[in-house]
Amino acid sequence: MILSVKRSAVTVGGKRLRAVALVAAVMFGAAAPAPASAHPQASGLLQCQGTESVHYQPGVTLQARPIHVTVDGHFSSCAGGDGAVKSGGYQEEFTLVTGCNNLLEGFQARRTYTWNTGDSSTADITGSSTAAVGQVVTQVTGTITDGRFHGHNLLQVITLPQPSALQCLGDGLASATGATTLTIL
Repeated sequence: MILSVKRSAVTVGGKRLRAVALVAAVMFGAAAPAPASAHPQASGLLQCQGTESVHYQPGVTLQARPIHVTVDGHFSSCAGGDGAVKSGGYQEEFTLVTGCNNLLEGFQARRTYTWNTGDSSTADITGSSTAAVGQVVTQVTGTITDGRFHGHNLLQVITLPQPSALQCLGDGLASATGATTLTIL
């Protein structure tokens, strides 16, 4: 959250976080009505497509160790809602203790998405990852707690390559890039 390595016991701003990577799934129903806020509200469904890049310093190896993780997500194409949101993104930096053998733990975090409109959406999210056919897929669900789309539910799916045995035995996995989708209901 994110392969987006599952984030084992990470502390950011006094809160414990767990790892990231992402998988497709079905959203969990319609969103509750949003209360009025100072931020613009959008009606209807928003769907975004893009990429997530994750960098690990030092690289992820078999031996679990502290790793500084930088996550950079970009949505190059968004459609729906009130039509104003066309693109967006998110960035995160944190340190976690992890290795190639423990990449699939669940996590909880707070993520802020910024939009081309100049405003943002902050969401409380939970995620879980699975490994399948050489990929780590992470499904993230949550509720937007502040900003644009306040009160709406979200589903984000991120698919990143699974590290190979050679990477894990050598210098380690230094980075991974894959597809991500975001749906806001």
